[in-house]
Amino acid sequence: MILGLVDEAVAAGARRGAACKLLGLSPRSVERWRRQPDGGNDGRTGPNTVPSHALTPQERAAVISIATSPEYRNISVRQLVPRLADKGTYIASESTFYRLLHAQKLMAHRDHARPARVGSGPRTHVASGPGQLWSWDITYLRAGVRGTFYYLYLVLDVWSRKVVGWDVHEEESMELSSALIRSACAAEDVQPGKLVLHSDNGGPMKGATMLATLQWLGVAASFSRPRVSDDNAICEAIFRTLKYRPGYPREPFASLEAARTWVASFVAWYNNEHLHSGIRYVAPAVRHAGRDRRVLASRTAVYSAARRRAPRRWTCAIRNWTPIARVTLNPVSSKRTEPRAATS
Repeated sequence: MILGLVDEAVAAGARRGAACKLLGLSPRSVERWRRQPDGGNDGRTGPNTVPSHALTPQERAAVISIATSPEYRNISVRQLVPRLADKGTYIASESTFYRLLHAQKLMAHRDHARPARVGSGPRTHVASGPGQLWSWDITYLRAGVRGTFYYLYLVLDVWSRKVVGWDVHEEESMELSSALIRSACAAEDVQPGKLVLHSDNGGPMKGATMLATLQWLGVAASFSRPRVSDDNAICEAIFRTLKYRPGYPREPFASLEAARTWVASFVAWYNNEHLHSGIRYVAPAVRHAGRDRRVLASRTAVYSAARRRAPRRWTCAIRNWTPIARVTLNPVSSKRTEPRAATS
């Protein structure tokens, strides 16, 4: 029937290629069907058998069961699959999890989350280990009185993504910022001349007291462009995680102590349990302590064993679980100069 339609269109004056395109076909496919012994039937019927390496119904049911279990239903598939690998379990890839969940209409967007904005900053730093590059910022936490806020000061190690210092106060000031940086440097045993501290251009970041503190500590200061909100994307990302994760209070914090208690629990979760996508889905504290290589090597072994059990399901190499050696803050574009080292 398909060949008859093509021949009819050509007889009426149409070009063969245009007729085939209108039917969603390639002219070569039509010619190949025409040479078939049966006279050329439509060859687009697809395979009539299930691939031998396809997931079994029991395996598909296991994927849905695990993804909807109380332990994993509130985390993304990107978090779920590495956690299974850490337990020595491989069932299916992330794409298979997503495909089966979409088929069951079990994927839902968090309605209160806004779409991410992509941008690049003007200044680049590269870290190859902990204690070389920090980023810090301040965000608002709603207080009990309408129109008032508490202020969360937070310092993050860019290489490991570990929160190395934080506090909550009732005001923004360079004195409080200076005290936080001093305590964080003491806790992490930062040596003079080894650390770059990146921030935006707010008063607590660029005040005279803060700059004097950095000079005294031997810490190099780095700042975002004026009036550009996404040059400090590392801190903006953790603030988004903080305010959009399940469990963040929908009501204002009743007191300063309540805000500090909640942030303390968040930091403990973020450092020790959260599998960060930017560092190959390991916990920041694990990477900061240098234990990520053992975790990633174990995942590689799990995936290699899964590939040996069902080689036809793997059309290419296993997932890359090699440790990320260098982390870049504000990556350089093709029109910009080479990045400067974090320790310079």
